[in-house]
Amino acid sequence: MEGNVLSIISRGETYGYEILLVLNKYGFTDIYEGTLYPILTRMEKKSLISCRLGKSPLGPKRKYYTVTESGEKYYEEFKRIFKEIIAKTNEIISADNL
Repeated sequence: MEGNVLSIISRGETYGYEILLVLNKYGFTDIYEGTLYPILTRMEKKSLISCRLGKSPLGPKRKYYTVTESGEKYYEEFKRIFKEIIAKTNEIISADNL
């Protein structure tokens, strides 16, 4: 899930609920705030993302997240590995059709 979250944050500074909405839009409807926020905290501890407190137009301050340089490297590696897995899986599935 970290790779998906990094993908969303890499598009620009964002906050938790907005990340959740994007995940839901792409079919991750079983992800809730109680799942997402521990992921964000873990990613922040790993220095993959940074956060700042900022104003919210709707009330209390929000945590806004951005990807760090370390997070960008991690995300590039995630994409490389994921593409490899997809390619190998497609080979296996294609072999079933022979």
